[in-house]
Amino acid sequence: MHPAHLTLGDTTFDLTDRALVMGILNRTPDSFYDKGATYALDDLVRRAESLVADGADLLDVGGVKAGPGPAVEEPEELDRVIPAIEALRARFDIPLSVDTWRASVAKEAYSVGAVVGNDISGFADPEYLSVAAAAGATVVATHIRLGPRIPDPEPVYDDVVGAVRAFLVERATRARAAGLSADRIILDAGLDLGKTAEQSLTLLRASDQLAALGYPLLLSASNKTFLGVVLGLEIGERGDASLAATSLGAALGCRIMRVHDVAAHRQVCDTLAAVSAARRTRMPAGAS
Repeated sequence: MHPAHLTLGDTTFDLTDRALVMGILNRTPDSFYDKGATYALDDLVRRAESLVADGADLLDVGGVKAGPGPAVEEPEELDRVIPAIEALRARFDIPLSVDTWRASVAKEAYSVGAVVGNDISGFADPEYLSVAAAAGATVVATHIRLGPRIPDPEPVYDDVVGAVRAFLVERATRARAAGLSADRIILDAGLDLGKTAEQSLTLLRASDQLAALGYPLLLSASNKTFLGVVLGLEIGERGDASLAATSLGAALGCRIMRVHDVAAHRQVCDTLAAVSAARRTRMPAGAS
């Protein structure tokens, strides 16, 4: 039985059939995808306007890319992220997420309107969960083998699905102990984060197992490296592959899709929601 509800700020979403679309906003000069196209604040706000118009359910703002690159210290990350969240909160009435592994940055982001902490480090900062609990925020627990910005080109797992599952269960348990309710905890398998292309594909295929853990499952596959490796595609050629990944993920229970192209993924998610709802209405009583 997959979790049916997710609370973001003051809003609770019914995820029985619906998958939410999270629009990506990179306030970085070196993003793997947009190469700094939304680094300037005005450009980021214009991009946000487009994502909202295309049907984004929430927006995810990050100031440091996940992969290796020049160091970004805390003051610089704050300078990138906090004005962006302030500007978005003033313009849009949808939930905002801060993509950071620093508790101090998350705390400031919550104070200006963010309601989600998207942490790819798996709560490496010991203050991350207490800060989220104090703010009434939702968190994303992401599996990563080593840590953000650390090269990990040849990761080895005895059982990648088992390892990721155990990691996420432990992180969710830690979040519950810190005072977060189940409807404010999201899990993410962390495709490409310390995984080979084949390992990422294996985890995508096992989304139903992770979605059954009792927490909403986030899928971050949009334009990812594993799609390029498997299909021989450059970054700008992975749009259709990203839609295929979203389709499979949604069918297997993923309920938050973190994407670049909101309009296309919105159509996929709405179509699958309609199919899911129709299937449930036609099922005989007692069936599952």
